Amino acid sequence: MSCPVCESPTLSVVVPEDLREYAPERSEIVEFCTVCLRTHAGGSEESAAPVDAADAEFSHVLESFPSGRAGVAFALLLGKLDSLALERAAIETLYAETEEAGGDPMLTLDRIAAAGSVQPHFDIDRRRPQLAQFVDD
Repeated sequence: MSCPVCESPTLSVVVPEDLREYAPERSEIVEFCTVCLRTHAGGSEESAAPVDAADAEFSHVLESFPSGRAGVAFALLLGKLDSLALERAAIETLYAETEEAGGDPMLTLDRIAAAGSVQPHFDIDRRRPQLAQFVDD
């Protein structure tokens, strides 16, 4: 499937049941854009067969992107970074989930900022310090 916003390829991933409340439309499957890093509800006939969260591999987005459950939580977090005020609680939870599953959200954001291969839908240079404030409070 292609991203409905930027038309880039997406990765179809099954969202763990306990993270579905943070998925677009509380969807069981999300499409994660490999370029703008948005998440969209998935499961349409156009979607590729979804990958189970435990097997989710995001390295073709960025080599240092977390894999497995950490990658799914981080992808959901990225999808919410354009609405910090409205999504603060979800962002804090997804940040913690990413860390608990072995990912390093701030390091990955730094690497996304340095990568030329992705074009995040949010202003990464503004969001990194704001996110750091959230998680340091």
